[in-house]
Amino acid sequence: MAVLIAATAASAALSTAQAVGPQVSEFTLDNGLKVLVIPDRRTPVVTHMVWYKVGSADEAPGKSGIAHFLEHLMFKGTEKTPPGMFSGEVARLGGQENAFTSYDYTAYYQRVAKEHLEKVMNFEADRMTGLKLTDEVVLPERDVVLEERRMRTDNDPGARLAESLQATTYVNHPYQHPIIGWEHEIKQLNREDALAFYRRFYAPNNAVLVVAGDVEPEAVRALAEKTFGQVPRADTPPRNRPQEPEPEAHRRVSLSDPRVAQPSVQRTYLVPSYRTATGREAEALDLAAQILGGGQTGRLYRELVVGQELAAGTGAWYQGTSYDATRFGVSAAPRPGVSLETLEKAMTGVVERFVAEGPDELELARAKTRLAADAIYARDNQATLARIYGAAWATGMSVKDVNEWPDRLKAVTADEVKEAAKRYLQLGRAVTGYLSAPEAPATPAKVETRENRS
Repeated sequence: MAVLIAATAASAALSTAQAVGPQVSEFTLDNGLKVLVIPDRRTPVVTHMVWYKVGSADEAPGKSGIAHFLEHLMFKGTEKTPPGMFSGEVARLGGQENAFTSYDYTAYYQRVAKEHLEKVMNFEADRMTGLKLTDEVVLPERDVVLEERRMRTDNDPGARLAESLQATTYVNHPYQHPIIGWEHEIKQLNREDALAFYRRFYAPNNAVLVVAGDVEPEAVRALAEKTFGQVPRADTPPRNRPQEPEPEAHRRVSLSDPRVAQPSVQRTYLVPSYRTATGREAEALDLAAQILGGGQTGRLYRELVVGQELAAGTGAWYQGTSYDATRFGVSAAPRPGVSLETLEKAMTGVVERFVAEGPDELELARAKTRLAADAIYARDNQATLARIYGAAWATGMSVKDVNEWPDRLKAVTADEVKEAAKRYLQLGRAVTGYLSAPEAPATPAKVETRENRS
């Protein structure tokens, strides 16, 4: 009965996810700019996002960090707009803005009242090709990026291990480089590097405009043609990255640092992304991550925290939104007195049993329900909704792919999850990392000498 109830709940949640899906309008301007309009009429605000199909994995060798560096420099003004004017105007209007860089894309967004949409579109269209850079603004911003790296990565043992796991997982693909860049290469970046990257990749035919909010598609089309439509297209190169060979050996990395308060064992497997997967493999891997690491009902938690009492916490994840081959991860943090070696052996056992058995119907139904619920909750946030469709476009997927995801998830069988796990969750495809604090040196025994006097 429990299985039936869970399966029914999963079906209902998935059907709801499909039913409440937004009716996205899409069109392309003459200069190649793709435009997506996502209706959200709950409040009179809009989220305006421009996504460029370029990220850190598109950088030239020796120029790691240039995509992220350019993201910083895009706020330094254009021929028409002095530095700080764009951000200042968004703030004056009561809006919000930000930007972010990933391996596969760079995006810029503003959230403003809908009557200010044309103003932010004008600003964003201007800096698509009008960026003005001098050494007076470039060199200090490079120091800002270096300090960001020191604070977020170099001074954080967990971030340093994550960087090492990433670099070790990929032996040929540029995903091996950190998004922020390697310190010694960041130090060499200059104005000419930034402008060359900008002119090569920042163009309307290499971008998508996503507008979510209380707007009509035809009104957005008119504004887009008036602003972005005036920007000429450019000869941007197609993506042609070196691909990763099939992995054959289990690799290990370890990092010991006195600042580590909670040791952990982490493992990542090389797996296909949604774009590169065959059939419903990606959906099956999403479900596998939920079944293994889905909170207190996940297998890792039930077996390592509750059953064997070896772990203080566990987790699993699948990074499906990538353009090329991606990663699936599992992790566990030991209880006091439990060695990382003991915990790793137990964690490996949980994964191997899952590979051999596959999920039962209750686990599968519960995982589908949770993923469908997450999709529904994500649609409650306008900015998140815009990000879902923007990231999908930037990694080779379509509006249709996003909208059909609930149906594909619903159709995944236990055998498909088992088959995906069997194919990809193998040690030969994995890198295992240890994060620990150095052991305290043993205190030398105190030797007392007593002098006998007669």
